[in-house]
Amino acid sequence: MSTGPNTRHRQTPAPVAAVVLAFVPGSPQFLLARDAPITAGTGIWFISTLRGARPLVQTLAKPLIEGPFHWPGGWEAHWEQAPRFRRMWRISSIMWGCGFLLDAVLRVILAYSLEPDPVPAVTTAMHLATNLVLILLSNAFHIASGMPNPRCILFAPADG
Repeated sequence: MSTGPNTRHRQTPAPVAAVVLAFVPGSPQFLLARDAPITAGTGIWFISTLRGARPLVQTLAKPLIEGPFHWPGGWEAHWEQAPRFRRMWRISSIMWGCGFLLDAVLRVILAYSLEPDPVPAVTTAMHLATNLVLILLSNAFHIASGMPNPRCILFAPADG
């Protein structure tokens, strides 16, 4: 993450929301569903970054896959010059955002349709499954888009 005079730092309200929701009383179902707003907020965060300088998925993925997996570098230049590259990362952020929004909806449905005892285990398993599925889908999408191949059309400049 770069810092400089033009860098805006934003605090995410998720930790504050988590603390506030921990103290909100309610029915057992409400208490079991209280993670849903945080998960939904995460999904909205991913989608909201589409209007910013870089989609959140690209920001999070760059240090993980650009160097260690030896995928083509020069992401800043590709971002500036290659529209297919930008589109791939925007679609990835939409995938992650929608995945977390779906997870949030399912959390509420499970909290109100199951007996309270199994809900924590089911929602924990669902959290792990959601993240695993999103990782696998986004990586499959990146590979299918040509991300590992530096000569792929994904990296082609807009004028060429």
